[in-house]
Amino acid sequence: MIVLKVGGSVASVVELRGLDDTVVVHGGGPQISVAMARAGLTASFVRGRRVTDEAALAVVRDALLEVNRELCAALGPRAVGLAGDEIGLRATRVPELGHVGVPVPSRPQAILEALAAGLVPVVAPLAVGPLNVNADEAAAALAVGLAAERIVFLTDVPGVLRDHSVLAQIEADEADRLLDDGVFEGGIVPKLHAAVRAARVGVRAEIGETVVVA
Repeated sequence: MIVLKVGGSVASVVELRGLDDTVVVHGGGPQISVAMARAGLTASFVRGRRVTDEAALAVVRDALLEVNRELCAALGPRAVGLAGDEIGLRATRVPELGHVGVPVPSRPQAILEALAAGLVPVVAPLAVGPLNVNADEAAAALAVGLAAERIVFLTDVPGVLRDHSVLAQIEADEADRLLDDGVFEGGIVPKLHAAVRAARVGVRAEIGETVVVA
Protein backbone atom coordinates (compact mmCIF):
# COMPACT_ATOMS: atom_id res chain seq x y z
CA MET A 1 0.00 0.00 0.00
CA ILE A 2 1.17 3.51 -0.87
CA VAL A 3 -0.06 6.75 0.67
CA LEU A 4 0.39 9.56 -1.83
CA LYS A 5 0.25 13.19 -0.68
CA VAL A 6 -0.56 15.63 -3.48
CA GLY A 7 -1.30 19.33 -3.63
CA GLY A 8 -4.69 20.74 -4.48
CA SER A 9 -3.95 21.01 -8.20
CA VAL A 10 -5.92 18.71 -10.49
CA ALA A 11 -3.00 18.72 -12.91
CA SER A 12 -0.81 17.07 -10.28
CA VAL A 13 -2.87 13.88 -10.17
CA VAL A 14 -4.06 13.30 -13.73
CA GLU A 15 -0.92 11.22 -14.40
CA LEU A 16 -1.76 8.97 -11.44
CA ARG A 17 -4.67 7.19 -13.08
CA GLY A 18 -4.49 3.43 -12.85
CA LEU A 19 -2.73 3.14 -9.52
CA ASP A 20 -3.57 0.17 -7.31
CA ASP A 21 -3.46 -0.06 -3.52
CA THR A 22 -2.96 3.68 -3.27
CA VAL A 23 -4.48 6.16 -0.83
CA VAL A 24 -4.39 9.77 -2.01
CA VAL A 25 -4.37 12.62 0.51
CA HIS A 26 -4.65 16.13 -0.90
CA GLY A 27 -4.00 19.66 0.24
CA GLY A 28 -5.84 22.83 -0.68
CA GLY A 29 -4.05 25.80 0.87
CA PRO A 30 -4.38 28.18 -2.10
CA GLN A 31 -8.05 27.30 -2.59
CA ILE A 32 -8.70 27.89 1.12
CA SER A 33 -7.05 31.30 0.98
CA VAL A 34 -9.16 32.30 -2.03
CA ALA A 35 -12.35 31.05 -0.39
CA MET A 36 -11.61 32.90 2.85
CA ALA A 37 -10.91 36.14 0.99
CA ARG A 38 -14.16 35.71 -0.93
CA ALA A 39 -15.98 35.26 2.40
CA GLY A 40 -14.37 38.40 3.81
CA LEU A 41 -12.28 36.47 6.34
CA THR A 42 -8.67 37.35 7.10
CA ALA A 43 -6.24 34.49 7.56
CA SER A 44 -4.03 34.59 10.63
CA PHE A 45 -1.14 32.32 11.51
CA VAL A 46 0.67 31.21 14.68
CA ARG A 47 4.20 29.92 14.03
CA GLY A 48 3.27 29.24 10.42
CA ARG A 49 0.05 27.37 11.18
CA ARG A 50 -3.32 28.68 10.07
CA VAL A 51 -5.72 29.69 12.85
CA THR A 52 -9.19 28.32 12.16
CA ASP A 53 -12.10 29.79 14.09
CA GLU A 54 -15.68 28.55 13.70
CA ALA A 55 -16.47 30.84 10.78
CA ALA A 56 -13.28 29.90 8.98
CA LEU A 57 -13.81 26.19 9.59
CA ALA A 58 -16.95 26.10 7.47
CA VAL A 59 -15.13 27.85 4.62
CA VAL A 60 -12.10 25.57 4.95
CA ARG A 61 -14.24 22.44 4.89
CA ASP A 62 -16.23 23.55 1.85
CA ALA A 63 -13.03 24.47 -0.02
CA LEU A 64 -11.39 21.13 0.75
CA LEU A 65 -14.46 19.17 -0.32
CA GLU A 66 -14.58 21.10 -3.59
CA VAL A 67 -10.92 20.24 -4.21
CA ASN A 68 -11.75 16.63 -3.35
CA ARG A 69 -14.53 16.50 -5.93
CA GLU A 70 -12.29 17.98 -8.63
CA LEU A 71 -9.47 15.56 -7.91
CA CYS A 72 -11.82 12.59 -7.97
CA ALA A 73 -13.18 13.72 -11.33
CA ALA A 74 -9.62 14.03 -12.66
CA LEU A 75 -8.62 10.58 -11.39
CA GLY A 76 -11.61 8.87 -12.93
CA PRO A 77 -14.37 6.47 -11.89
CA ARG A 78 -12.24 4.41 -9.48
CA ALA A 79 -11.66 7.43 -7.24
CA VAL A 80 -13.87 7.75 -4.16
CA GLY A 81 -13.89 11.00 -2.22
CA LEU A 82 -13.68 10.76 1.57
CA ALA A 83 -13.73 13.53 4.19
CA GLY A 84 -11.34 12.70 6.99
CA ASP A 85 -13.72 13.89 9.71
CA GLU A 86 -16.46 11.58 8.42
CA ILE A 87 -14.34 8.42 8.23
CA GLY A 88 -12.64 8.65 11.62
CA LEU A 89 -9.32 10.40 11.06
CA ARG A 90 -8.39 11.43 14.59
CA ALA A 91 -6.37 14.39 15.80
CA THR A 92 -5.29 16.12 18.99
CA ARG A 93 -6.75 19.60 19.11
CA VAL A 94 -4.41 22.59 19.35
CA PRO A 95 -6.45 25.11 21.39
CA GLU A 96 -4.40 28.17 20.47
CA LEU A 97 -5.21 27.55 16.80
CA GLY A 98 -8.96 27.13 17.25
CA HIS A 99 -10.50 24.24 15.31
CA VAL A 100 -7.13 22.78 14.34
CA GLY A 101 -5.62 19.44 15.24
CA VAL A 102 -2.46 17.39 14.92
CA PRO A 103 -3.40 14.05 13.30
CA VAL A 104 -2.65 10.81 15.11
CA PRO A 105 -2.26 7.38 13.46
CA SER A 106 -5.64 6.21 12.21
CA ARG A 107 -6.95 3.21 10.29
CA PRO A 108 -10.34 4.24 8.88
CA GLN A 109 -12.52 1.33 7.85
CA ALA A 110 -13.85 3.30 4.88
CA ILE A 111 -10.35 3.41 3.37
CA LEU A 112 -9.82 -0.32 3.85
CA GLU A 113 -13.17 -1.09 2.24
CA ALA A 114 -12.44 1.17 -0.72
CA LEU A 115 -9.06 -0.48 -1.31
CA ALA A 116 -10.59 -3.95 -1.03
CA ALA A 117 -13.10 -2.96 -3.70
CA GLY A 118 -10.31 -1.88 -6.05
CA LEU A 119 -11.05 1.82 -5.60
CA VAL A 120 -8.71 4.75 -4.93
CA PRO A 121 -9.60 6.60 -1.71
CA VAL A 122 -9.06 10.36 -2.04
CA VAL A 123 -8.99 11.88 1.44
CA ALA A 124 -9.65 15.51 2.38
CA PRO A 125 -7.45 16.57 5.34
CA LEU A 126 -10.05 17.01 8.06
CA ALA A 127 -10.24 15.24 11.40
CA VAL A 128 -13.09 14.32 13.73
CA GLY A 129 -14.46 17.44 15.41
CA PRO A 130 -14.34 18.61 12.74
CA LEU A 131 -10.79 19.92 12.89
CA ASN A 132 -8.63 21.43 10.18
CA VAL A 133 -5.38 19.43 9.87
CA ASN A 134 -2.24 19.80 7.83
CA ALA A 135 -2.41 17.56 4.77
CA ASP A 136 1.20 16.36 5.07
CA GLU A 137 0.58 15.38 8.69
CA ALA A 138 -2.70 13.71 7.77
CA ALA A 139 -0.95 11.64 5.10
CA ALA A 140 1.72 10.52 7.57
CA ALA A 141 -0.87 9.64 10.23
CA LEU A 142 -2.77 7.50 7.73
CA ALA A 143 0.41 5.87 6.43
CA VAL A 144 1.38 4.86 9.96
CA GLY A 145 -2.13 3.79 10.98
CA LEU A 146 -2.70 1.79 7.81
CA ALA A 147 0.79 0.23 8.00
CA ALA A 148 1.55 1.41 4.48
CA GLU A 149 4.78 0.33 2.81
CA ARG A 150 5.52 3.79 1.41
CA ILE A 151 4.48 7.39 1.71
CA VAL A 152 5.30 9.63 -1.22
CA PHE A 153 5.03 13.42 -1.11
CA LEU A 154 4.54 14.82 -4.60
CA THR A 155 5.87 18.36 -4.67
CA ASP A 156 6.77 21.12 -7.12
CA VAL A 157 10.44 20.83 -6.15
CA PRO A 158 12.62 17.82 -7.06
CA GLY A 159 13.24 16.88 -3.44
CA VAL A 160 14.89 18.14 -0.26
CA LEU A 161 17.41 20.79 -1.29
CA ARG A 162 20.64 21.38 0.65
CA ASP A 163 23.26 23.82 -0.65
CA HIS A 164 21.34 24.00 -3.94
CA SER A 165 21.58 20.24 -4.46
CA VAL A 166 18.87 17.60 -4.14
CA LEU A 167 19.62 15.10 -1.39
CA ALA A 168 19.26 11.47 -2.43
CA GLN A 169 18.78 10.54 1.23
CA ILE A 170 18.55 12.21 4.62
CA GLU A 171 18.51 10.55 8.02
CA ALA A 172 15.68 11.40 10.40
CA ASP A 173 18.00 12.67 13.13
CA GLU A 174 19.81 14.93 10.68
CA ALA A 175 16.48 16.20 9.34
CA ASP A 176 15.37 17.03 12.88
CA ARG A 177 18.59 18.90 13.55
CA LEU A 178 18.35 20.94 10.37
CA LEU A 179 14.67 21.70 11.01
CA ASP A 180 15.47 22.85 14.56
CA ASP A 181 18.25 25.05 13.20
CA GLY A 182 15.84 26.70 10.77
CA VAL A 183 17.78 25.56 7.71
CA PHE A 184 14.56 24.79 5.84
CA GLU A 185 11.56 27.02 5.39
CA GLY A 186 8.29 27.08 3.52
CA GLY A 187 6.32 24.07 2.37
CA ILE A 188 9.18 21.61 2.75
CA VAL A 189 9.04 21.96 6.56
CA PRO A 190 5.73 20.14 7.24
CA LYS A 191 6.59 17.56 4.57
CA LEU A 192 9.93 16.78 6.19
CA HIS A 193 8.41 16.62 9.69
CA ALA A 194 5.74 14.23 8.39
CA ALA A 195 8.25 12.10 6.48
CA VAL A 196 10.44 11.78 9.57
CA ARG A 197 7.47 10.66 11.64
CA ALA A 198 6.57 7.97 9.09
CA ALA A 199 10.15 6.80 8.57
CA ARG A 200 10.68 6.26 12.29
CA VAL A 201 7.95 3.63 12.38
CA GLY A 202 9.14 1.76 9.32
CA VAL A 203 7.29 3.44 6.44
CA ARG A 204 9.52 4.25 3.48
CA ALA A 205 9.19 8.03 3.10
CA GLU A 206 9.99 9.90 -0.11
CA ILE A 207 9.85 13.63 -0.82
CA GLY A 208 10.38 13.90 -4.55
CA GLU A 209 13.76 12.25 -5.18
CA THR A 210 14.78 12.34 -1.51
CA VAL A 211 14.36 9.29 0.74
CA VAL A 212 14.01 9.97 4.47
CA VAL A 213 15.38 7.10 6.56
CA ALA A 214 15.28 6.41 10.30
